Amino acid sequence: MKTADLSLYYPLDAERNKLPVYINLHGGAFIMHDKEMDDPYCRYLANRAECVVANVEYAKAPEYPFPKPIEQLYEVFRWIESNADELNLDARRIMIGGQSSGANLAAALCLYLEQKGEAQPLLQVLNCPMLDFATPFSNKPEPDALRARYPQVAHFLNLCYVPQKGQAENPLASPVYATVNNQLAPALILIAEYDAFRPEAERYAKNLKASGVRVEQVLFKDCKHAFSHLGPKEKAEEAWQKVARTLKTYITASHHILDGREGEIS
Repeated sequence: MKTADLSLYYPLDAERNKLPVYINLHGGAFIMHDKEMDDPYCRYLANRAECVVANVEYAKAPEYPFPKPIEQLYEVFRWIESNADELNLDARRIMIGGQSSGANLAAALCLYLEQKGEAQPLLQVLNCPMLDFATPFSNKPEPDALRARYPQVAHFLNLCYVPQKGQAENPLASPVYATVNNQLAPALILIAEYDAFRPEAERYAKNLKASGVRVEQVLFKDCKHAFSHLGPKEKAEEAWQKVARTLKTYITASHHILDGREGEIS
């Protein structure tokens, strides 16, 4: 499998001390787009949250179907850890998140790390996450969407990523079917009111909360899927401000904890 490409964004007023890092995964239905689409958001988060943002160009279907992107992102996660010193990063303070399919991969990586019994990120950010391949798209509530009017298109997109029988129900492909525990990373989940993926995002949030995972879910009224990129502008700005504030909150709390003082996240 090809090596992942990534860009590192450092805050303009970077401290000399090692910086926390946020891994960003772009959207695109697992088959399209690239990390450049998130360039302005990565710059914004780096400066507002005062962390390094690692913007990842991950392997895409159909050339690299499930679970190859997850395995690749695991290698990216470990590469960042092992190269943290020379990159001026703090390997103890890694966060991860993404949009749509990127959010799916972020959630899946946390589950993958848990399966391996390895340390979790400080935080997972799931923005309009697609978390359920097993439910036909025609059964998802987005009547005005192109994929709802032409469910065969959505079916084709799904088959690109999960082509083999039984893969759609695999928890690493569809995290809503995962048996979760309270060891998973805390989650910030951004949900659009008129998104086909809203029910699965809410279901995953409920599953995490029931298992004792700290979850903050934010519903954006009058918004559709990918609103953080496509607008409305005011709602998109609100979403990115929320992500930046939450990253900074967890970074600050982690400093207290790792320095031996009690940290509190509100």
